Amino acid sequence: MKSTIAQVRSYDRSVQLLMVNQFTINLGFYMLMPYLAAHLSGTLGLAGWLVGFILGVRNFSQQGMFLIGGTLADRLGYKPLIIAGCVLRTVGFAAIGLVDSVPALLVASAATGFAGALFNPAVRAYLAADAGERRVEAFALFNVFYQAGILLGPMVGMLLTGLNFRVTCLVSAAIFAVLSAVQIRALPARRANDAPQGSGQQQERVLSQWRTVVANRAFLLFSTAMIGSYVLSFQVYLALPLEVRRVGGDGEFGTAAVAVMFAVSGLSTIVGQTRVTAWCKERLEPGRALAWGLLTMGAAFVPLLAASALPVPAGGLGLWLLAAVPPTLAALLLALGTMIAYPFEMDTIVRLSGDRLVATHYGLYNTICGIGITLGNLLTGAALDAARAAGVSALPWLVLSALGLGCAAALYGLQRSGHLTRPEAVPQPVVA
Repeated sequence: MKSTIAQVRSYDRSVQLLMVNQFTINLGFYMLMPYLAAHLSGTLGLAGWLVGFILGVRNFSQQGMFLIGGTLADRLGYKPLIIAGCVLRTVGFAAIGLVDSVPALLVASAATGFAGALFNPAVRAYLAADAGERRVEAFALFNVFYQAGILLGPMVGMLLTGLNFRVTCLVSAAIFAVLSAVQIRALPARRANDAPQGSGQQQERVLSQWRTVVANRAFLLFSTAMIGSYVLSFQVYLALPLEVRRVGGDGEFGTAAVAVMFAVSGLSTIVGQTRVTAWCKERLEPGRALAWGLLTMGAAFVPLLAASALPVPAGGLGLWLLAAVPPTLAALLLALGTMIAYPFEMDTIVRLSGDRLVATHYGLYNTICGIGITLGNLLTGAALDAARAAGVSALPWLVLSALGLGCAAALYGLQRSGHLTRPEAVPQPVVA
């Protein structure tokens, strides 16, 4: 931990603030979101389809609007979009706690999603600009703060929700309000190198900006190949908890086993991310590191594949071990694969952009991967249902392992063909 703190202090103040910001953003978000569905269905008594619709609106308003957020960040500067996103999430989370009508909840949910679309591309583009040649290491540290927020948020939210869900919403809104004020005061203004200075023909400029990004074939190939990493890592929230409960049941043991799985995933990243990145950077080219990361994520499902060949004990220690150990090993390997790939993934986006329209590239990348997650989860859910119906519990783990292997092969091919090694311009962030 001391070495991590020392690394953080070696960066400019703006980079340090962006890392703390991301921790706080995730803390405020994850202390509320895991408990929102229970509030909507339980406290407010909404039908299941309405709960799903409200949550779906939030997800769509974020994933579908990343390109808009990235475009605005490149045009208006990174700081205004980061602040706007935090202010909008302040209003949205406060409204979720205070309103109970469906139209108001839909508006509030959409606002919280759009807020993420505003600040996410801007934060990453800002970090890449100010970290300069050290951006791989900066993104490794960024992931440590990111995961720490994910780990701590649900714990704080559980305590507050035990009092009242409205308290959770208002505390989360207060966190974003304080974060907004801090950034207004302390975050230096930054603009993209190629941000337009004039105001004429704005619509044509935006369309031209999008055409430039969409015409970047190497970037689109890379984005498509990386979809698998997001589908695989999302199984910590979907397939792995379902497997724990399928084998171990829905009681206290299942809840505890899922909690342990999340803790192992988050803590391993906090403890190991910077060491893994340093080891990979010393020994591997970026494209090879990405391929190894995806291969590791695909291998994460091998313990579950092996466990599917074993008979399920009727009870006792054997049942508990079979329910908890393979999913926890899978979560650990998924975290390791993400640790290997994530810093080089973020760096590769900047490199493929040629240091032009960086936030727009991040925005389109997030949109592509978001669509991939949705489709991937539908297919994973179908595989889980088919496995239950046919009595072939190995089917989803075979599919997910094959996905990791295929994406790793695609990334290795892109590296070999030179698609991931495009020369980049020297970044020169401009003070607004």
